[in-house]
Amino acid sequence: MTRPSSRSALVLGGATLVLLAALLAGTLVGPAGLTAGGVLLELLDRLPLVSVDSGLTLRQQVILWEIRIPRVVLGAIVGAMLAIAGATYQGVFRNPLADPYLLGVSSGAGLGATLAIVVGGAAASTMVPPAAFAGGMIAVLATYALGRSVGGGRTEVVIILAGVAVAAFASAIQTFFMQRHDDTLRQVYSWMLGRLTTSGWADVTRVLPYVIVSVAVIFLFRRMLDVMAVGDVEAATLGISPSRVRLVLISVATLGTAAVVSVSGLIGFVGIVIPHAVRMVIGPGHRLLLPVSLLVGAAFLVLADVAARTAMSPAELPIGVVTAAIGAPFFLFVLRRSRGQI
Repeated sequence: MTRPSSRSALVLGGATLVLLAALLAGTLVGPAGLTAGGVLLELLDRLPLVSVDSGLTLRQQVILWEIRIPRVVLGAIVGAMLAIAGATYQGVFRNPLADPYLLGVSSGAGLGATLAIVVGGAAASTMVPPAAFAGGMIAVLATYALGRSVGGGRTEVVIILAGVAVAAFASAIQTFFMQRHDDTLRQVYSWMLGRLTTSGWADVTRVLPYVIVSVAVIFLFRRMLDVMAVGDVEAATLGISPSRVRLVLISVATLGTAAVVSVSGLIGFVGIVIPHAVRMVIGPGHRLLLPVSLLVGAAFLVLADVAARTAMSPAELPIGVVTAAIGAPFFLFVLRRSRGQI
């Protein structure tokens, strides 16, 4: 009885250490002339009963606490949500290639953001997050309704196909508006390629409630995901309503995904790469898979942001380019391994 518990504690402890190391790296690395020693002393100075002189100027302290650290925290939140949403979708659909973006979140959010940029004018920067959130939610609702209406006995498969159709439709409308308003192309593409530039702590506080609710509900249903892995008929004989569980989990995973995408732009492949990599190491049980995916996903995106900030310094790569460079080859690897399952 103690061995599985000890193993779980060891795995969770290791994932937590990886996340802490990533957060420290994200805080220490960056431009603006902040030395690693000065940043470490400034962090120590904020601890209770500790008082040290970091040597940072007031301007550098503002950069650290109002720009760099909020960006690192936002990256951790976005990565954690995308990873746990990916693990949830893969469990719900029993498909290792299922991903939040496959259900139309990305295309719906992209359409919402494009419309906000096109019609928002000077207020576009404040309109983009709510418009992207609304677009992502509407697209997934349309996907689920379409999939349920024609699903028959293979609802989970048809929902993914419906997501492809909804995504194609939303992308077509988005392309139409981009062609009619080509003066906004640069701004639209900047959002679509993903970015973690923040307006201080505002973006963090904006998405955190949605993420907390989503993660809490997913954790409550994690054992049901293991039961549903054996099939809907078997799950129903054990007293579980597969359609109800699927609806709840899709809804909360989409809610959290749409929230983080609304402030980060489209950051792809995290929902496929992280859950599948974790599953290959620790196994398919969702009791451990979900929290480890959350921790590793947060660490992954923080480190990807460090790479985006430093690879072409002083210029900055879109973080979506970094995640795609890592995720695309891994996606092909997963596809090859999953030939008999999809």
